[in-house]
Amino acid sequence: MRARLPDESGYAERDGVKLRWESFGDGEPTVVLLPTWSIIHSRHWKAQVPYLARHHRVVTFDGRGSGGSDRPIGAEHYTPEQFVADTIAVLDATNTERAVLVGLSAGGLWGIQVAADSPERVLGAVTIGAAVPLAPAREERAEYSFEDPLPTTEGWAKYNRHYWDENFQDFLEFFFGRMFTEPHSTKQIEDCVGWGLEIEPHTLADTQRGLKACDHDSFRAACARVRCPVLVIHGDEDAIRPHSQSVELAELTGGHLVTIEGAGHGPHARDPIALNRLIKDFVDRVHPAATSTTWVRAARRPKRALYLCSPIGLGHARRDVAIAAELRKHHPDLEIDWLAQHPVTAVLEHAGERVHPASAWLANESAHIEDECAEHDLHAFQAIRRMDEILVNNFMVFHDVVEEQPYDLVLGDEAWDVDYFLHENPELKRFAFVWMTDFVGWIPMPGGGTHESDLTTDYNAEMIEQRARFQRIRDRSIFVGEPDDIVPKSFGSGLPDIREWTEQNFEFGGYITGFEPIAPADRAALRDELGYHDDERVCIVAVGGSGVGASLLRRVADAARPARRLVDGLRFVVVAGPRIDISTLPRHAGVTYRRYVPDLYRHLAACDLAVVQGGLTTCMELTANQRPFIYIPLRNHFEQNFHVRHRLERYGAGRCMSYDEASDPATLAAAIASEIGRVVDYRPVDPGGAARTAARIADLL
Repeated sequence: MRARLPDESGYAERDGVKLRWESFGDGEPTVVLLPTWSIIHSRHWKAQVPYLARHHRVVTFDGRGSGGSDRPIGAEHYTPEQFVADTIAVLDATNTERAVLVGLSAGGLWGIQVAADSPERVLGAVTIGAAVPLAPAREERAEYSFEDPLPTTEGWAKYNRHYWDENFQDFLEFFFGRMFTEPHSTKQIEDCVGWGLEIEPHTLADTQRGLKACDHDSFRAACARVRCPVLVIHGDEDAIRPHSQSVELAELTGGHLVTIEGAGHGPHARDPIALNRLIKDFVDRVHPAATSTTWVRAARRPKRALYLCSPIGLGHARRDVAIAAELRKHHPDLEIDWLAQHPVTAVLEHAGERVHPASAWLANESAHIEDECAEHDLHAFQAIRRMDEILVNNFMVFHDVVEEQPYDLVLGDEAWDVDYFLHENPELKRFAFVWMTDFVGWIPMPGGGTHESDLTTDYNAEMIEQRARFQRIRDRSIFVGEPDDIVPKSFGSGLPDIREWTEQNFEFGGYITGFEPIAPADRAALRDELGYHDDERVCIVAVGGSGVGASLLRRVADAARPARRLVDGLRFVVVAGPRIDISTLPRHAGVTYRRYVPDLYRHLAACDLAVVQGGLTTCMELTANQRPFIYIPLRNHFEQNFHVRHRLERYGAGRCMSYDEASDPATLAAAIASEIGRVVDYRPVDPGGAARTAARIADLL
């Protein structure tokens, strides 16, 4: 799912070639994110568009030969002059009088040329890893012919039109592996290879030949004509274009050179937070706006906390509200703002909490998860990997909030974006930071094979390296549970065991239910209060708040008829959550549907049986209240299948069924009949987790 969709889109047409453009936002000035070499299209700006578009109007367009733009045949259609003229055509088509131009690699060449030839249209120019004919190219690239067959296919010999015809994907994997020299860049490489496969090798060969039309002398002369401010950004470990080319470019244009130590050719993708800030600061300098600020002396500021609550499932919200209530016992004057998304906001509003207005700018993670799921199937690890642009957007929202308003404390309950990007940009930390989670470690699903195992190992290794280098980022790391709840597995080949490492790097607050368990003697009164009768056997069916559980709800509903034949007085109460349309669910006798139930834990405490997904919160609420339940983990969901299942087995709680086992209504009905009303004796859940966790946090204030 895209973090932000365009407000407008269309085509600019020039000499019979259509150029696909998109426009986002409406602030001044317009920032045009230029196409680069046509090997990839404009989606490579996905980490920049949402942030910049909150402050400025942003225009992107696919370069000819890529994306939604036309693919004319012949190198003459892909010269720098063509891309420069295309840029002017897009400015005209989008009614853009003047703009700040931002270009990656070859896009930097187009941007400088436009600034030289059409100065009245350009407020400023930013180049990133500029591919310009100034300093010599890298020797290892120059020694191989592009046009002639080669006796080898190793290294830069892959940059050859004959090899592209034979094994284009291998070339793309090599090229983008060289583009991202930074460790742990698997997602960026994967993205670019996927985009590269959308262009035909013969078209890319035309674009390569067209690039050679720009020579050293004419480009130097263009640089001398540039009169607008120029920002030149280049990584000193760029293996595609040498850093010396940008040094020369900055000198010739009078620009400001920013060298990123340790960066490769795509820092806008690999270090998006730093690049976003550099671009916006530059735009604000070349187009200053009238502003005013108020600074409050530290002694006059109230105690403030910003609470970040993961929207994937509603359990985080309930425990976080409980922690907030306990924190206020230690600090009654504490003001808490919540940066949160639907459906978490429903819980917060019911609890009377204050949601920060900037929450409206967050890209919805639950919607992304719903887009990723199939029938009771959610590859959670891959879904989170593919959520990268959403996480960048949401971190930038957070960044703007804490820049505008000082906070003494930031609490992140599985706020993966904030924790990750603070470790990547430690200079941005200006508050006490608490990180909470109920699982540690990405675990590969067996069906993913060695490839997925390598990916999860790489992600775990990066996290371990971050924590070893920047311990100061987290003032508290709190595991929501006990050491025995940690799954007995390794982070991956060559990495430590998950439990050993977690015990060394986390404090343990115990599980947090957010409520006191219902005593058995009080259950009858609770049932009467909730409208459940003595002659009924009540089965609650719930799938959390993310909206991925519709298929399970249908499957349980289909089992209602045979189950009611086996159990006298059986009543199904299906809680669909706030993101599932109950009108789409089947209607059966004895089945009633409800949407959002703010006090669902009370209904779970009153039931005779529950059928749920494998989400930790709902399962632990049932465990705390000693109720029988069947849980059916989402297929390919590593957390539900490994972390949650291990914890439930430790408590001796619940009966696990696979979705395939539940496919036959008669089989599921028989399981319901055998479990309903069963007397259980689970390990007790300590109700003091919220108080203990708040006590560990309170001294930071």
